[in-house]
Amino acid sequence: MARRSGNPMRRLGCVVLLIGLAVAAFIGFRFVYGWSEQGPATQDVSVIVPEGSTLSDAAVLLKQAGAVRSADAFLTRAKVFGAGKSIKAGEFTIPAGASNSDILSILQGGKTLTRLVTIPEGMPSILVYERLMANDQLTGDIKVPEEGSVLPDSYAFDKGEPRAAVLKRMQAAMDKLLAQLWAERGQGLVVKTPREAVILASIVEKETGVPAERPTVAGVYANRLRTNMMLQADPTIIYPITKGKPLGRRIRKSEIAAVNDYNTYAMVGLPKGPIANPGRLSILAVLHPAQTKALYFVADGKGGHIFADTYQQHNENVRKWFEIRRARGEL
Repeated sequence: MARRSGNPMRRLGCVVLLIGLAVAAFIGFRFVYGWSEQGPATQDVSVIVPEGSTLSDAAVLLKQAGAVRSADAFLTRAKVFGAGKSIKAGEFTIPAGASNSDILSILQGGKTLTRLVTIPEGMPSILVYERLMANDQLTGDIKVPEEGSVLPDSYAFDKGEPRAAVLKRMQAAMDKLLAQLWAERGQGLVVKTPREAVILASIVEKETGVPAERPTVAGVYANRLRTNMMLQADPTIIYPITKGKPLGRRIRKSEIAAVNDYNTYAMVGLPKGPIANPGRLSILAVLHPAQTKALYFVADGKGGHIFADTYQQHNENVRKWFEIRRARGEL
């Protein structure tokens, strides 16, 4: 008597089960493999994650930037493999081919792309304004900041950040530094307010580019202010003409004699306001000037200055300076 063959439905069920297990295994493999496989980006991409963004928000941004193949798949894998750490806000550079795992590490590590705008010591506010307005990574309009209100330094910013926000940080940095340095100022100063300190520091800043000279230059100007001598600082002649931009030519006799709120060749005392944005060292020099008897200084031909206590000594130094200029063919 012949044996009956097995139940066809049972065999079909086994086949379906095996297929299901194979599919599940493949899906599981793809899920795990997809966490570490090379990503779709063919070049480095920049992704900005705004403050307060969720992981879901970031997944959508990554998909839009072409850094991941699927926002949902990245989000699911990140929740499974991401160790529960939160992501950071900021602008991130995602390298070409970065895997889901690499990308999450970048977002959690908080190593954002650093963008800097630099304000050099002694830059006048009109040039600060022009530098910020020329930066196409910033947004919005600003007015020319008050002269002397910006602390020269390098400032980080995010792509798309308002110019007004960056300028506010620059001015807050100056306020903070000035308050600190004023509280630690020396005794017997000729400047009586923080604003006067900034005004004189801006002149010191423009008169010398040699850091070691700044306290001595500040000491000379302090001596002149105490004895009611004119400061006679050339940069104060230029400021009303150009707002601090380079003059591009020699100063005219009429400009030396011009009477205004800034020209210290035609007035005793400090100008009406700062003529630039002074840096930390120039402010420190004014608040801790060198103890000197010098009343005069002139260029030495090497980038610095020669100081003199008397007018006679000064005239001799000026004569030497003119000899140097003649030898250079400048006269």
